[in-house]
Amino acid sequence: MIRTIAAAGVLASVLLASPPPAAAAAPARVDPARLSDTARVLASDAFLGRAPGGPGETKTVDWLIGRLKAMGLRPGGDAGGWTQAAPLVHAQVGTPRSLAITGAGADWLLVQGAQIYVSTDQPVDRVAIAAAPLVFVGYGVSAPERGWDDFKGVDLHGKVAVFLVNDPDFEAAPDEPVAGRFGGRAMTYYGRWTYKFEEAARRGAAGALIVHETAGAAYPWSVVIAPQGETFDIVRPPDGPQAVPLQGWLQRDTAVELFRRAGLDFEALKVAARRADFRPVALSDARFTADIPVSHSLIESHNVLAKIPGRVAPDQNVMFAAHWDAYGVGRPDEAGRTIRPGANDDALGVAGVLEIARLFKAAPRPARTVVFAFWTAEERGLLGSQTYAAHPIYPPATMAGNLTMDILETAGPSRDVVLVGAGQDSLDGDLAAAAARQGRAVTPDSHPERGLFYRADHFSLARQGVPTLLLMAVGGGPDLVRGGRAAGDRWVSDYTANCYHKTCDAWSAAWDLRGAARDVDLLADVGRRLANSTAWPTWNAGSEFRAVRDRTASQRH
Repeated sequence: MIRTIAAAGVLASVLLASPPPAAAAAPARVDPARLSDTARVLASDAFLGRAPGGPGETKTVDWLIGRLKAMGLRPGGDAGGWTQAAPLVHAQVGTPRSLAITGAGADWLLVQGAQIYVSTDQPVDRVAIAAAPLVFVGYGVSAPERGWDDFKGVDLHGKVAVFLVNDPDFEAAPDEPVAGRFGGRAMTYYGRWTYKFEEAARRGAAGALIVHETAGAAYPWSVVIAPQGETFDIVRPPDGPQAVPLQGWLQRDTAVELFRRAGLDFEALKVAARRADFRPVALSDARFTADIPVSHSLIESHNVLAKIPGRVAPDQNVMFAAHWDAYGVGRPDEAGRTIRPGANDDALGVAGVLEIARLFKAAPRPARTVVFAFWTAEERGLLGSQTYAAHPIYPPATMAGNLTMDILETAGPSRDVVLVGAGQDSLDGDLAAAAARQGRAVTPDSHPERGLFYRADHFSLARQGVPTLLLMAVGGGPDLVRGGRAAGDRWVSDYTANCYHKTCDAWSAAWDLRGAARDVDLLADVGRRLANSTAWPTWNAGSEFRAVRDRTASQRH
């Protein structure tokens, strides 16, 4: 039962009578060597790339539990255990028997992984689409609160919807009258591929294809095809909403040629799709056909959770989180490497959470409960944190904040810390104050058009109204002490182009984690003060998550 914190007055008096334990002495700091050692272990070949459901998961979960026990933390999962079950549907598409577009002047056989990339989240043995009409739906946005509807009542049942990536403001110049309903170049949730597939499913489409453009997607085609036809999804009840039968991406040149064959100008339609009066466009007589075998299974993956119970208000909590999973074993790269170890994404984030747990355990017990969460299946669509959000162990209404780390910088000390999603909630100010205590500054994500705020596990909690902070170094080049922002930009560009979701994301003895350690210290500082206060961070007036939080206001006193 959720206690509505009627004891908040008692908590306030206790805290006012004596300073929080964390304020009594300068807290210990995060150790770069410990960060490195943890990431080295988790990214080693023995963990097989930490894919959900396989032997790599068993080893990872057991290792995490062993570390948490050794630190003296309490189990924080279901029924007094260390884990929360996260059942997942695992599907793998095979070699297509048929994958083609007919009509529009000629038959066109498509090559999976080159011209098109398709998969399915449904637990079926076969995906079959026979000569389905193709309909271009622009950005595929239905946003009544913004006065926007790309669908205009067009029936998508039995059809394949073709979407643009990102949202309608992405390519509009600031002075264009069509811009502005979607926050300028800063991506909204309507720009995410997950939203587009969900919208296609809600409208009964037989399939959904997004035209891949590197700028709008924020990653190259190599990232699109990295899962190699493998997908994971939450287990959906038979009588509930289902995933779209076939989902995927069209390589940009393929899409341009498809539109040309249908007598349409792709670039002109992109411009038209930035207007609220856009209407869906049928791609002439083009028809999409697919016959693809699918193998599927139900796997039981796990989130790992630990806690330090609060000494005054145990039913209030602060959560630190990272995801333990990576991409597992795939096809050999040019050097013959098959394991995608996820050293930075996100073994290093896991290391940060473990360091914070170590520091909290060595300090006096906090007033509020502190939870340490390690999510599964982030790389498969935030599925572990999504499972938790649907079945929370610690109610979102009384969670003061979720502080998440996903990719830390490995290039040394910096004069600032990059904050993804700046401007969303009052925790921004807490982070800025913590940075000032370090003699540093906070720099907002320099590429909000990439939508990184919607691509990490904190988002699952934000959708439940929990205020969040996300540290993700690839949101923009940090201002490095050695080399400045130009050097930081080079580090981001090199990592995202060469190593993100690839075998190259491996631990290196050459990492300089002094900057990462200071970033983790910032989150520890914010969380420590929040865990020893009566404060309830708030969403800003323009945030889409404020209304969700406001509905539970009576549970926070």
